[in-house]
Amino acid sequence: MQLYQKARQVKGVKHVFVGSGVRYDLAHHDAENGQRYLKELIGHHVSGQLKVAPEHAAPEVLKVMKKPGIESFERFRGEFARYSREAGKEQYLVPYFISSHPGCQMEDAAQLYEYLERNGWRPQQVQDFTPTPMTLASDMHWSGYHPFTGKPIHVVRDMHEKKMQKALLRWADPLQRPLVEEALRRTGRLRPGERLRTRGVPWKRNAGRRPGPRPGPGRGGGPPGRG
Repeated sequence: MQLYQKARQVKGVKHVFVGSGVRYDLAHHDAENGQRYLKELIGHHVSGQLKVAPEHAAPEVLKVMKKPGIESFERFRGEFARYSREAGKEQYLVPYFISSHPGCQMEDAAQLYEYLERNGWRPQQVQDFTPTPMTLASDMHWSGYHPFTGKPIHVVRDMHEKKMQKALLRWADPLQRPLVEEALRRTGRLRPGERLRTRGVPWKRNAGRRPGPRPGPGRGGGPPGRG
């Protein structure tokens, strides 16, 4: 916080912005200074949008990633809105999510889809997992085992499954709709032959719903069987 404040006082410096890389979970663990830091950051050092990386919503995948639960992001989301409002600024969060991370099965990907749909997040650019040297995730990707437990871990090697997991993140793109529907059928969220139904944007699925009774005489409708 002191560094932020000193930077703002440098002659000729109009703005000092943080664009990404914020570990809001660490701020939550600092009972003494965490909220002061977040208020300082959000009130003075966001250019209009801040990129953060909750990365997933499924508990088992986040555990493999060694990331906090999605409730930590939800807490930060509320804090971001409150401190932006107090600063009199209209600012936005841009969350980053990843598909096909080691440990992510189709059920986990579907849970992430449900979280995105429920909250109206419609990512345009998403990251599909790519192994990189000297990382724990790459170790799991190549070996198929978790190095700390020695237990097998799900690794997405089938390209069609990778496409479905990525499509679930881009669920609002009409071009991804066939893959999204296939993934939801595989996880029991759509029945065979059932389709996602568009009610404007975002899509709403009608899985498990039944049509209501048709309006009849005396209920503001026409004759039974018409309408």
